Amino acid sequence: MEDNTQDNRQPTNTFLSRGCCHAPQIYHDNSTIAEHRCCKLDAYDWLKDITPPEGQQPFDCIEVRFKNSRKDFFRLPPDLAPLKAGDIVAVEASPGHDIGIVSLTGEVVRLQMRNKNADPQSDQIKKVYRRARLLDIEKWLNAVDLEERSKIKTRIIARDLKLAMKINDVEYQGDETKAIFYYTAEERVDFRELIKYLADAFKVRIEMRQIGARQESARVGGIGSCGRELCCATWLTDFTSVTTTTARTQQLSPNPQKLAGQCGKLKCCLNYENDVYLDALKDFPNSNITLKTEKGEANHQKTDVFKRIMWYAYTGDYTNMMALSVDRVLEIIAANRSGKLPKQLEDLALTHEIKTDFGNAGLTEEDISRFDKMDDPESEKRKKRKKSRRKPGTPNQVQGRDQEGQRPQQQRRNDNQNRNNQGERRNNTERNRPERNHESGGRQQRPDAQNRPRNNDNRPRRPSRPNQDNRPNRPDKNNDGQKPAE
Repeated sequence: MEDNTQDNRQPTNTFLSRGCCHAPQIYHDNSTIAEHRCCKLDAYDWLKDITPPEGQQPFDCIEVRFKNSRKDFFRLPPDLAPLKAGDIVAVEASPGHDIGIVSLTGEVVRLQMRNKNADPQSDQIKKVYRRARLLDIEKWLNAVDLEERSKIKTRIIARDLKLAMKINDVEYQGDETKAIFYYTAEERVDFRELIKYLADAFKVRIEMRQIGARQESARVGGIGSCGRELCCATWLTDFTSVTTTTARTQQLSPNPQKLAGQCGKLKCCLNYENDVYLDALKDFPNSNITLKTEKGEANHQKTDVFKRIMWYAYTGDYTNMMALSVDRVLEIIAANRSGKLPKQLEDLALTHEIKTDFGNAGLTEEDISRFDKMDDPESEKRKKRKKSRRKPGTPNQVQGRDQEGQRPQQQRRNDNQNRNNQGERRNNTERNRPERNHESGGRQQRPDAQNRPRNNDNRPRRPSRPNQDNRPNRPDKNNDGQKPAE
């Protein structure tokens, strides 16, 4: 029987990776399909409302967006009508042509090219052919539909060939003559045989392009631990090296689970405030210097950079930490160099902090299953027993008791009445019970037990049960259980 129910789920927008809120239509106006909220690496044209001076020619290059983070600059032909952001255009490719969406036009493109070290006068800049026609958009729609299926099939082929590589994304050219396969691999991969299989399966020109782990996250996208979209997928274009020294400078816990992003590398946002911390730490003394007092030596424990406070604890007593201002620490270090020792740090400390050790049973921050190990099976059993003993009731009457801890009056009446009824039934049962005959050993006998014959011939006899091993019945006994007369 066929299921005629309609699926109310929204179809997947395959053009979302190209900055389109919905797929383009062949016979409709597509000028509003691209919006800022849908685009990766979106750029705002803050010069669009400023008119150029008289006599200045408009800039002849535009920026065109393709899939995910791929953008490029193209030169406008002199006979083409002015374009605006969101227009679908056909541009030069190698070979054939490609379909993209205009992202920036005008003088702001000149600034973008300067930021990306692109020469506007270079002959290497490709050309814009025309606005996309109906046939161009139709081919573009068919090419985009092939991308997801091609990616899954390519992964299967690479697995069968036992290649140590991961296919991340597939991008078809707008005219369906070329496909770019993005992959990541830890070592060098010989994919010559893979290209033969792909060319035979998809009947297009194959181009393999290796990317890094950060570029993979930028193309795939996702949500970071801060709750926002990944920086590499929204606005970050250059990937600066991030080291563990950056985390130590900001007094962060060296926990790789918290410092690593979705790409498995250190988070790029660790570099955002690193310069501010470096400027603030210029006046701080070296944390490796030990403070010497008459009471003993004190070692550095932690630092509050913006409050300009350093915490110290005596050697052997690390649970008792004292907060000292940076100026006070510099004074103590200068006094130690001159041979003077203060009496104790307690007299100079701003505040004290007692560190309590709760005992983690050998668990560390790097252990991701530390929360599972803290579960006590015995406590879980006790919780289940308590839940089974609880009876359902109203919030004001838990287990038959009111807010004052007393049972309701109507319930006490019902309990007393039930108790009385049980007592009456017990008395009636004892009253109707026959007396025992003590002469017969205390066993109860029926009044007609003596007159009843031992064997009742009128009683239907039970058929004999066969033995388990199908042997015949024993001949020394009859059906009544008596031996046959000799």
